[in-house]
Amino acid sequence: MKGLKTDLPTINRIKQRAKKLAKNQGIKHNEALEKISQELGFNSWRLLQKHLNDGNANSTNYIDGLVSQNKRFLTKLGIEFSTFEPTDTGLKKSILDATQPVRTHLELENYHSYDSQGQGPENKVIKSAYFISDKNPTLNESRVSLYRPNTKSGDPRMWFRKLSDFANAKDQIAIIINNNNVHLINLTSENLEPSYEQEHSIIGNFLRQYVNSHTVIASELLAKLRELAKQPFPSQRVGDTGVGYTLETLLGIPANSSKQPDYKGIELKAGRGKKTRTNLFAQVADWKMSPCKGSAEILDKYGYKRGEDDKLYCTISTQRTNSQGLSFVYDSSSDELQEWHDGKELVAIWPGSLLRKRLLQKHSETFWIEVQANFINGIEHFQLKRVTHTKSPLTSQLLTLVELGVITMDHLIKRCAKTGRVSEKGPLFKIDKKNLDLLFPTPVEYMLNEEQ
Repeated sequence: MKGLKTDLPTINRIKQRAKKLAKNQGIKHNEALEKISQELGFNSWRLLQKHLNDGNANSTNYIDGLVSQNKRFLTKLGIEFSTFEPTDTGLKKSILDATQPVRTHLELENYHSYDSQGQGPENKVIKSAYFISDKNPTLNESRVSLYRPNTKSGDPRMWFRKLSDFANAKDQIAIIINNNNVHLINLTSENLEPSYEQEHSIIGNFLRQYVNSHTVIASELLAKLRELAKQPFPSQRVGDTGVGYTLETLLGIPANSSKQPDYKGIELKAGRGKKTRTNLFAQVADWKMSPCKGSAEILDKYGYKRGEDDKLYCTISTQRTNSQGLSFVYDSSSDELQEWHDGKELVAIWPGSLLRKRLLQKHSETFWIEVQANFINGIEHFQLKRVTHTKSPLTSQLLTLVELGVITMDHLIKRCAKTGRVSEKGPLFKIDKKNLDLLFPTPVEYMLNEEQ
């Protein structure tokens, strides 16, 4: 292969040239391919093809490795992000699909909700957006359009002005929300970890600023907990909810039943040290999809009498059928968590997307606080012991852990005989504290009182 060229055209480009050459010279297409291959320094078209395919494979492996490495680094920093991949057609027509992960991310960050957006250009939302790049530092400002077209389904769409100058088709682009603005980083072309260490890197400066601004709140909360840990404090409520209620009261958090995190975006989960299982979140089934249309119907079919009240207090797992005949099955083909009775009767359905969204909503960042409870003069007192700080749950592992029995669910349904009213304190999805690292990357543990 003498005179081998290094700047070779693509296989498609070579085939186009061969087609034109064959037509002009009146030769067969295969002969034209052989002729062009020899002009490029190869003995045959077969050898040229192999060389180009090997080069593409090496390039693809490198790019895939870099993208994965960049995603892991963002996760390690505790940075919330979603990704999209522009297509060649999308870049030409200025159209991007807002996929479910992107929509969930934008909604969880309180940036935009497609569910509440009407169709048509009159409902289009346009906001500032920014490209973050070391390779193209002069390209920074953009505008993002968020809309639902006037089609039957009104599929959510988006577009970033000048995106074609920032990305190629099939590039992996990260969306990061900071200060209520969208920032884009090209994970295919940039190497984030070295940039993070460089003082004058545009990417490094952005990532450091993001981490610092989000660390301030965690440091503030940790300082308050350490102050409270200096001595035991009395419970302000009797029962299982006493720990959480008392701690939130002392931190100045108003009592509410909101699904949003407790302290400036950080969820607080406090429990007595002797308890091993902790609540992840409460989430009812999708009643529209489920055979049972509510907690009351489940109670009527599978509950039991306790005194005058009807109750269904039980744990549901994929590993065994409980005494009420209830168990979980995860159907991966439909991405559904299903509750069954005796393996024959379908009870309720939780779509996987619903549970993953709920996990992200509740535990984007969490302080898991261990408390020691003691009675002093007949009043329960709490001593804060330690906190485990987690960020960015691995949503892809949620249903896997349910399938393995690591995550279970508790029904807490009751009908009061006096009023006839049915209440459901759950369903509560729970995990053993020792298994938190299976769902959350790199948990960090702090002792709240070093003298303990």
